[in-house]
Amino acid sequence: MPNPQLNQHGELQHLLALRGLPRDVLVHILDTAASFLSVSDREVKKVPIMRGKSVFNLFFESSTRTRTTFEIAAKRLSADVINLNIAASSASKGESLLDTIDNLTAMHADMFVVRHAESGAPFLISQHLNTTGRHHIHVINAGDGRHAHPTQGLLDVFTIRHHKGDFSRLQVAIVGDILHSRVARSDIHALKTLGVPDVRVVGPRTLLSPEMLQMGIRTFNDMREGLRDVDVIIMLRLQNERMNGSLLPSAQEFFRNYGLTPERLSLARPDAIVMHPGPMNRGVEIDSAVADGSQAVILSQVTYGIAIRMAVMSILAGN
Repeated sequence: MPNPQLNQHGELQHLLALRGLPRDVLVHILDTAASFLSVSDREVKKVPIMRGKSVFNLFFESSTRTRTTFEIAAKRLSADVINLNIAASSASKGESLLDTIDNLTAMHADMFVVRHAESGAPFLISQHLNTTGRHHIHVINAGDGRHAHPTQGLLDVFTIRHHKGDFSRLQVAIVGDILHSRVARSDIHALKTLGVPDVRVVGPRTLLSPEMLQMGIRTFNDMREGLRDVDVIIMLRLQNERMNGSLLPSAQEFFRNYGLTPERLSLARPDAIVMHPGPMNRGVEIDSAVADGSQAVILSQVTYGIAIRMAVMSILAGN
């Protein structure tokens, strides 16, 4: 079955998930993002390659950080950006998702950046555009339910490549609320495709997902065992808004057993890096001494996220 994200020439048409994307497509995105960074890697260049294009940010679910970085990325490519708070407009008035898309398409949209609480919503939109003959409009998934967050996965592997170079000898631990995390799923697919031999997830049994075993991932309930000798630690936010029932006794209990403290960080390799997709809950997932320490690359992730989103949009636009 052909990948719905790729056109007949194997080129990226939409970015919906990292699962199933070929390694060369991922590497092309990473290399393109690197070209947008300045020599110091602290600034993102401005290039006018999407002048005259319209990018619609459709956020059916709130996220200031992701929406802002997409907006900055599109503006650095000289695109026109339209931010729509869908939850407060058409959706609340009863308009269907695809009716909203049809109306926005009539406004000459070139690209939709979609964040939605329901898994599969961006795929549904892309399918609708393709079946109605609007192949020139591209869809980027900015996070859908528990399913995927592909640009976060890409910026995470970009950060790892920048600091560690070769993927083929790395040990990477993803820690925390795996069950509800679309970031964890995207990270795992990207890391496995890029050749990381040891990807492990660490967390309480109630927050680990059975599907991880089918993905060839090692699971740990003991934080000390899970972090031993790893090169990269990716901490995840507790997804309280997606939890049903009492999966955890308390945030304090979670920190006591799974929070990343300096002591637990010392179990990893001395040059291990610490990552977090944000927003961080200090004292819940991560100790401030670690978050602000020399091994944390969390703010770098934000900068690289702009470059990654520029890369995805420019590739989709044919540049």
